[in-house]
Amino acid sequence: MKIRNAVITDLDRIMDIYAYARKFMAEHGNPTQWGPTNWPPRDLIEEDITREKSYVCLNDEDKVIGVFFYNYGKDVDPTYGDITDGIWLEDSPYAVVHRLAVDGSERGIGTFCLNWAFEKSGHVRIDTHGDNKVMQSLLTKLGFKHTGTVYVESDDMPRIAYEKIF
Repeated sequence: MKIRNAVITDLDRIMDIYAYARKFMAEHGNPTQWGPTNWPPRDLIEEDITREKSYVCLNDEDKVIGVFFYNYGKDVDPTYGDITDGIWLEDSPYAVVHRLAVDGSERGIGTFCLNWAFEKSGHVRIDTHGDNKVMQSLLTKLGFKHTGTVYVESDDMPRIAYEKIF
């Protein structure tokens, strides 16, 4: 597997992956995280691609099998400025990973994407819905620490915040 910036010609494939992810989440006890709003919207993904913040994971045949948003810097996610029920582990520049989705064609796609983000930055923050037990399990397995609760702009549902640092 490998990671590269998404390009606009990937957009239809990316949206197919998000559709698969919404179905997978609903079937695994998490119907409300992306399902009711058909999240993420196509125009947001187009913007991510244009800003060069959208990344795709490719298999050995160069087929897009995963997608995620990645950004790095000091306070790159304003949502993370307010954390409740805990604190962030460190106040240094960090990477955020959002909208991680895979097509289910291979095992380990999510792990590969998250490890790439961590190797690139050494400090990653991420959040997930309380019903997303699959993601919570993956984050714990990869050494992320539960740090508290954050709220995102897209809805008023609390998100479980995680962080991993070198």
